[in-house]
Amino acid sequence: MSIEIRLANEDEVPIVTLTGRLDGFGAQQLETGLKEIVRDDTRSVIFNLAGVDYLSSAGIRVLLGLKKRLKLRDGTLALINVREFPKSVLEMAGFLKVLDIYPTLQEAQVACRVKPSEEGVLFGVRHPSFVVDGVTYTIEPGSPKGASLIVTGSLLKVLNSAITLQDIRTLGFKEADYSLGLGALGKDAADALPLMGEMITLHGSMVYVPTDGHFTPDFFTPVKETGEVKIFTGFNVRLSGPFHELFTFETPHENGVSLAEVYSAIFILARARKADFKGIISLVIWGVVEGVISSEITHSPMQERAPANHKSIMDPENYDEWNDTNREPRYRGDTLVSFGIGIDLSGDLSTFSSEDLDALHYVHPGNKGTATMYLHNHGVVFRNTPYDPKFEISRQVKTIAEDGEFVDMRHLMDETRLRKAKIGVSYISSIERHE
Repeated sequence: MSIEIRLANEDEVPIVTLTGRLDGFGAQQLETGLKEIVRDDTRSVIFNLAGVDYLSSAGIRVLLGLKKRLKLRDGTLALINVREFPKSVLEMAGFLKVLDIYPTLQEAQVACRVKPSEEGVLFGVRHPSFVVDGVTYTIEPGSPKGASLIVTGSLLKVLNSAITLQDIRTLGFKEADYSLGLGALGKDAADALPLMGEMITLHGSMVYVPTDGHFTPDFFTPVKETGEVKIFTGFNVRLSGPFHELFTFETPHENGVSLAEVYSAIFILARARKADFKGIISLVIWGVVEGVISSEITHSPMQERAPANHKSIMDPENYDEWNDTNREPRYRGDTLVSFGIGIDLSGDLSTFSSEDLDALHYVHPGNKGTATMYLHNHGVVFRNTPYDPKFEISRQVKTIAEDGEFVDMRHLMDETRLRKAKIGVSYISSIERHE
């Protein structure tokens, strides 16, 4: 006999109502169902067992496993309406006092409710907070040291599919804590060039989408840097320097907040608060997804594949052949770690030369935002990675990259939406070009 699983959400705590036998088969069904119910930002779950008349060790194992996962998130697994036979099984198995049973739904909700922090107070410390478009951003200070972007290779050659073997550069895994661009792994440059696609590096891990027609990301995380394996790149932008501020937000909006809205808010606050703001930022985002919108190139932009019409791979005549864009929001509730850059086109960019800006910036026709800013973000999706903004962001990104359940990697469109996030913000003071 199968078990019926019904889900409701009240006070942001899932209430799972089960009906049937929580035996071996029912436990398998429940474990599968929990993958859709327990998201990376789920802290607590309430089980209504009024319809469960049978429980065995298989069902207990699933409940205990979930309790352990939620405990790591400082959350609670609460049981209500436990019938006599299941309660007897729990008592005989020695788990009656291990699992938390509440007499009413209301008492379970009180036990599970995560109390919001006082506005502007983060983990017991008061930080300035600002509201932009209904979203409150709490800001922690970072390092005062300068930050720059280092550009390797030629963006123009990527856009014109003009890359040759002579244009390929190498990166060490420890060279780029945070970077994005075009790259591949391989024995040598000749091996990597035909596979070059969208890439990102995160604290010694490299992830890319090979342009082999399968759209399946590949990744490598070395235990130690020997120098024998290199990242090959035709174009790369990496961050050199620290985070100057850390932004944390949790949106009240049902459909989350877009990347474009996050960047816009940070630009607004930078213009209002920072006299030395030069118009360019880089963001490392660790958050929970409401919907990923993505696009990636489908062919390596090497000279042999250049479009016959001699136009850019982003030209409307070539766009569909060269780009795979997915506008169906994906990965709701999963973890996103991304690196990106933003240019405030409405601000004063006179610090940077036109050559420096051209090395970073192009118009992606797949983005439907305004012309007031340019954004370029790549992100990796992970699953079963609890989100807790009290963790230090770089250490957590490294842990997720090394140990997280890898799901996908994509070039993020500006409409990609987040529920909540912690963001490392670097205010860029210079651009270095290594062609």
